[in-house]
Amino acid sequence: MALPLQGIRVLDISQVMAGPFCCMLLADMGADVIKIEPPGTGDSTRHSMGFRLKGSDSPGFLALNRNKRSITLDLKSPQDREVLYALVKTADVLVENARPGVAGRLGMDYPTLKAINPRLVYASISGFGQTGPWSQRPGFDLIAQAVSGILSSNGFPDMEPAKNSIAVADLGAGLFSAYAILSAVIGRQTSGEGQHIDASLFEAALALSIWETTELWGTGTSPTPIGSANRMSAPYQAVEASDGWFVIGAANQGLWITFLKVLGREELQDDPRFATNAARVTNRLALMEELAPTFLTRTREEWIDALTAAGVPTAPILDYGEAVSSEQAVAREMVQMVPHPVEGEFRALGFPVKMSATPQEIRLPPPLLDEHGAELRRELVEKGLLKPSTIKETV
Repeated sequence: MALPLQGIRVLDISQVMAGPFCCMLLADMGADVIKIEPPGTGDSTRHSMGFRLKGSDSPGFLALNRNKRSITLDLKSPQDREVLYALVKTADVLVENARPGVAGRLGMDYPTLKAINPRLVYASISGFGQTGPWSQRPGFDLIAQAVSGILSSNGFPDMEPAKNSIAVADLGAGLFSAYAILSAVIGRQTSGEGQHIDASLFEAALALSIWETTELWGTGTSPTPIGSANRMSAPYQAVEASDGWFVIGAANQGLWITFLKVLGREELQDDPRFATNAARVTNRLALMEELAPTFLTRTREEWIDALTAAGVPTAPILDYGEAVSSEQAVAREMVQMVPHPVEGEFRALGFPVKMSATPQEIRLPPPLLDEHGAELRRELVEKGLLKPSTIKETV
């Protein structure tokens, strides 16, 4: 059975993380993703990060660009813009992440390309969106985390601001864009026309701050850092056993009662400070002061075994090496070996969702720069969209 997005062509004119991640998700589902890169340098991520495997492309680039084909185009060149326009005639989706206004100067803005292909779904991913007083500001994940409130509420009290080490703004923008693109493609079946999608790192970071904004509007006070704790449930955080830290999640009343039985602290059921979840959240610091000495009486493994047997959510705190080699990650095939013409093979994260009838597959390794340029030009010539001389001029 064909992959669900087979037959959908995506032009990926994006760099670094949000756009390439979005397009890789579409590629994993079967879309024909053509990565359009600047000649000579390509996606700037090819040269990022301070370490390499065997080749010159960074592991960061390799991680975000499987299942794509690469062609280099100088979009300031009228000749190369003609190649872009020919590709647009064959495309269903285009993703770009230039600063607002740049696409227009390059002759690849939505109004221009819509005139060429009215069915095109055109997604713009930027730091702050195409409109508003901040639209022209440069935007990176750190910037979006700062102005969305994430940095103000992350980390621990009275410490320097702590960025979420996961690029939640970048990756969130990529995920939201993929969701919007697929919605627009489905909607096109009725309307017959594509549309412009305007996504931003800032709005992605805000959209993922559901608990934090709920606390703001419910209490009138902006959330402050609370470490590993949760804003809506308690106890729900990391705790320290006699030999180190682990996490617990007694997130409802039934689990709270079971949790106390495992700890041998049933008397806390009668303490009005902890009688309900709302009371426990309000008095979270006092609750943890009560529980801390108890946790120190046993090891992490002893507590995890006892709590798991009772049905209370708990887990060790694994580093990434332990996480990707865990029995669950192995069972779920969350590490894949990707063949590559230069690297030989390299490890990459697997597919985060599983499809029963059309399981995703690694069809193509991350492309070398312009690896498919001649191939794509030949395809366009065969479709009558480019002159044969175009191939000769690029050999």
